[in-house]
Amino acid sequence: MAGHDHSHGGHGHGSHAHGSHAHGGHAHGGLGGHAHAPKDFGTAFAIGIVLNTAFVVIEAVYGYLSNSMSLVADAGHNLSDVLGLAAAWIAAILVRRRASARFTYGYRGSSILAALFNAVFLLIAMGAVIWEALVRLVHPEPVAGTTVMVVAAVGILVNGLTAWLFASGAKGDINVRGAFLHMVADAAVSAGVVVAGLVIQLTGLAWLDPAVSLVIAALVVWATWGLLRDSVAMSLDAVPPEISPDAVTGFLLERPGVAGLHDLHIWPMSTTSVALTVHLVMQEGHQAHRLPGNGFLTDTAEGLRARFGIGHATLQVEEAGGPACRLAQDCAA
Repeated sequence: MAGHDHSHGGHGHGSHAHGSHAHGGHAHGGLGGHAHAPKDFGTAFAIGIVLNTAFVVIEAVYGYLSNSMSLVADAGHNLSDVLGLAAAWIAAILVRRRASARFTYGYRGSSILAALFNAVFLLIAMGAVIWEALVRLVHPEPVAGTTVMVVAAVGILVNGLTAWLFASGAKGDINVRGAFLHMVADAAVSAGVVVAGLVIQLTGLAWLDPAVSLVIAALVVWATWGLLRDSVAMSLDAVPPEISPDAVTGFLLERPGVAGLHDLHIWPMSTTSVALTVHLVMQEGHQAHRLPGNGFLTDTAEGLRARFGIGHATLQVEEAGGPACRLAQDCAA
């Protein structure tokens, strides 16, 4: 948005420009479309971190004692999840901090960074699992199948419970979705390890342990790719996929008195809130934007919130033919 003056109050761009920072009720629309303010998942993060930290220790110890590569690898995977949950929890706390003179939007963007960190860290962890599994395929070692089954079964319970804690927020907040995917992936890994332990116990085929790890790692990478794609797009201020810029443009051009617009920007401020800035060019002599109480601006902002989930709208109003419009090269619709 370099090169454009998006003033938020008073009169800018000459005598015919009117700026307004209209927030249609401060509604938050994120990846889930018309989402509301995110609920507090602090308790879920705390429980998830405690449970998974304890399980990492148990899994690593028994994985070493039973000589199970899948248990040791899964312990490393669970450790990455503990770190990911911690990052997501910190971001959830930072999001609620007040804005400052330096961080004028507050720390909302930290939730996007946490989601990106979660995706990258999970992919790195799966890379380590794949590497170790390939080594074990070439050099299979005997595995204590019963111990593997029991420990992995505990993992299903721990990860399944933690995933359930985040299930209600998985659609509306990409950060919570990242935590949910981590836990679901862990439960799937643990289930695969149980199956591998059972088959090994019955057949003595030690190579099944790393083979199952490879299959599960591939599934986790596939599931994580969407999280990585979305978090990268959000970090680059891409328009959220559920919002059509053309539809937003059409809505704005249908507002009474609007002759055209330019400098339309739509971007995610966090994993749950979307912002918009735009210059609206009003028909010459039209008085809609001069009504008492700025009803035109308030109604427009409310429409953006209700129809598109855009809760932070900054509208710059200009009159056709005025100084501000003559300075812009794209005033016409």
